[in-house]
Amino acid sequence: MLEINPGLFIWTIITFIVVLVILRVFAWKPLLGALAAREEQIRGSLQHAEDAQRKSEELLEQNRRQLAQAEEQAQRMMKEGREMTEKLKAEILEKANATSRHMVEQAKDEIVREKEAAVKELRAEVGDLAIRVAEKVLDANLDTAKQRELVGTFIRQLQKS
Repeated sequence: MLEINPGLFIWTIITFIVVLVILRVFAWKPLLGALAAREEQIRGSLQHAEDAQRKSEELLEQNRRQLAQAEEQAQRMMKEGREMTEKLKAEILEKANATSRHMVEQAKDEIVREKEAAVKELRAEVGDLAIRVAEKVLDANLDTAKQRELVGTFIRQLQKS
């Protein structure tokens, strides 16, 4: 069946050892060097990825802080705007009220002046009327009935004019 040939067996072992030595010298070291270089490259890539991830997390945190600051600033600006609006509203209302009070005072003063002028004019008219009546009475020097009739006529004439 199967026979073992000692010569062939020895030459096979010698050939195998020679091939191992040749592979070790020419192939094994370059393969190990390539594997070590690849391992170093992967290690560097992983380190670079970790650095990039850490940097991106820092940027993300920085962006979150800036967003929070922007929101605070927007809220503060809105609050200041509302306060300014309320202040302007109060100022406008105060000015409108002051103007209204001033106009009412002016109107009251004008009414008082007009009333005084009307009273003065009425007094002058009454004075003129009294003088006219007195002239008519003195000119006509009549009895009481005649004087009353004369005053009534004079009043009717005044009402017509």
